[in-house]
Amino acid sequence: MDIVKEVLDKQAKEAEKYKPINVVKHEEVKIDAGRLMISDPNVFSEEIKENTESYLLNLTRDNVQLLVNSIWELPTERLDEHIVVKLPKPSFALPRARKLPVPRAPTKWEQFAKDKGIVKRKKDKKVWDEELGKWVPTYGYQKYKAERDKDWVLEVPKNIDPMTDMFQKKKDLKNEKIAKNEISRMKNIARAQKVDMPRVGFVSEESASAKDLLVAATIAKASTASVGKFQASLPKEKTARGIGVRELIPGSQKRKRALNNAMEKSEQIEVVDKLLKKRPKIDVEKAVQIQKREDREEREKKPVEKKKKGGSKSKHAKKFTKKPKSGMGRAGNKKPAGRKRR
Repeated sequence: MDIVKEVLDKQAKEAEKYKPINVVKHEEVKIDAGRLMISDPNVFSEEIKENTESYLLNLTRDNVQLLVNSIWELPTERLDEHIVVKLPKPSFALPRARKLPVPRAPTKWEQFAKDKGIVKRKKDKKVWDEELGKWVPTYGYQKYKAERDKDWVLEVPKNIDPMTDMFQKKKDLKNEKIAKNEISRMKNIARAQKVDMPRVGFVSEESASAKDLLVAATIAKASTASVGKFQASLPKEKTARGIGVRELIPGSQKRKRALNNAMEKSEQIEVVDKLLKKRPKIDVEKAVQIQKREDREEREKKPVEKKKKGGSKSKHAKKFTKKPKSGMGRAGNKKPAGRKRR
């Protein structure tokens, strides 16, 4: 009897480890098997305050058990030695921050391939190159290395400069081809979405047309203080038809006329200034020195001339005045010459 009791006790202890699959709730829970989601409206009991972790763990276990029970109630099938269940459509609408993505519109080539039944074939990763004698990748950086080994020398044509770098020219042509392909791709996308675009480049629906841009450029050119007089014209520049400065800016003709008069006056003043500036510059100091030197030389010459005229006269020599001639009065009137007395 003791042995039987021990076995029963052992089985009871092992059974305590596994909880029953049947879970009882006061209020029925809402289960969405399509989203694998369960919503429990039951209120928490007072036990959560005493032992929060164990209570939440048991509550989670019971809800997961209910979800698993609902999944096993669905029809099952065996696939590759596995039992699978096909989930139903979800019934709970999840809120979304953004709208559902719209499927991308096919490009011109994709639509053409679909109409003609063209199937895209997967490219071979490597091909055999007879010149190099080895397998060469069809794309990737290894292909670039193979092309560099293959084209280690390039011939310069006779009709171009012999100093031209053919490697750089080949690289530029490749970059230009890539740019053209990118423009074509953007045009295809714009055409598929029915977006108006200019002849070159790509713009959105909010961008202005070519006519609007031309009008805006004309207005901007005439919006300066000089009414566009000093604005340089671009090569092959066009102006908007039927739009002049008079229509764009009221009173601009009067301002332009006054500006022209002021410009003529300033130009005339500038010409006069240039003429006046051509006069030789006078060095005052140099002129004073020259004048001083001339005065000194003149003073040095004067005593020599007096010495020659006066002879050997002393400093204190008396000066005698010459007597007036006979017959001369005070007034200096001359009398008729008479007979001289001896």
